[in-house]
Amino acid sequence: MSSATCDTVVLRVAEIFLKGRNRRTFFAAFVRRARDLVADLDGVSVHAAHMRVYVDHPPDLGPRCVARLSRLFGLQSMSPAVRCERSIDAIRATAVALARAIPPGETFKIETKRSDKKFPIRSQAVSREVGAAVVEATGLPVDVRSPRHVIHVEIGVDRTIVFRDVIPGPGGLPVGVSGRVGLLLSGGIDSPVAGWYAMRRGCSVFAIYFHSFPYTGDKTKDKVVDLARSLARWQGRMAVRVVHFTDVQKALRDAGPAELAVLLYRRMMMRVASLLAAREGADALVTGENLGQVASQTLRNLAVIEDAASLPILRPLLTFDKLEIIERARAIGTYELSILPYDDCCSLFVPKHPATRARLEDLRAAESRLDIDAAAAELADGAERIDV
Repeated sequence: MSSATCDTVVLRVAEIFLKGRNRRTFFAAFVRRARDLVADLDGVSVHAAHMRVYVDHPPDLGPRCVARLSRLFGLQSMSPAVRCERSIDAIRATAVALARAIPPGETFKIETKRSDKKFPIRSQAVSREVGAAVVEATGLPVDVRSPRHVIHVEIGVDRTIVFRDVIPGPGGLPVGVSGRVGLLLSGGIDSPVAGWYAMRRGCSVFAIYFHSFPYTGDKTKDKVVDLARSLARWQGRMAVRVVHFTDVQKALRDAGPAELAVLLYRRMMMRVASLLAAREGADALVTGENLGQVASQTLRNLAVIEDAASLPILRPLLTFDKLEIIERARAIGTYELSILPYDDCCSLFVPKHPATRARLEDLRAAESRLDIDAAAAELADGAERIDV
């Protein structure tokens, strides 16, 4: 389809249709986010009608609108389309113009949806008349069973449109309808993908990063902020809370057996993240943990880590294959940032043989040597805030 002919993008909602009394709330959030995505584009306007959304735009801004709307959670699919007059002559002319972009010899058919029953010609008759006009003008062959291309005609009460392409959206639910969560964001591949999946289920995300300067340098911090900025394109602005972890991490390292060090770090992270999440009005934490990927992510160890949190921990990637995570990271635009060199504070002071089946009583015994609650509160109080 020639993008120069299109002057609107039709947005179709995903599972919002399945909602009951909350459907209007979910749809309103979907429309607000669509408006936010195109707000700075001159001449672009968003109109909602009957659980459909139309993004009207100058022809030259069509590709930019489509690119931005591809980051709209709750979107099942979208179609660049042409608005036309509500007459059979205008519909025929518009369909012929779109059909001219189809390569010679490739098959097509016309599909018509006539939601405005006052339009005098029935859907099948519209399809026949428009199809005949396309054949006469282009010589393209018709195949009503398995065509290579489908030209869609929609005759509604408010507008009539013609389009050819149906572009899949990310699906899910509009950001914010499921509440707010705190994402433990590192510089690796997994945690940004976990945050993306939380957004896809309607969560508004803020990030929490544990920084152990000078062992993790400022370049690592900058990288994490860049990852948060990349994720923020999917939901709007995002807050990053940077926790300065070095001194407490050293104390934890010295408090117990070396094989428990990483689990002690992770338990403290959960305490601090829970405090920060409560201050941000969040109802849960999100991590990129993946079952069996590293020693701290066995079932037993995940359980003893979660014991230290005062909020539920969501693990969207728990059963994913690593290649699946990498594929999604590439698709959402975080992979190239994630593979840049960085130091992870949990990889500092790590023993050769970390525990894989830690006992909760052993971890609590090590923590009893420190004022754990006071340390967690001090870390949360001193957390730096960066808005991206």
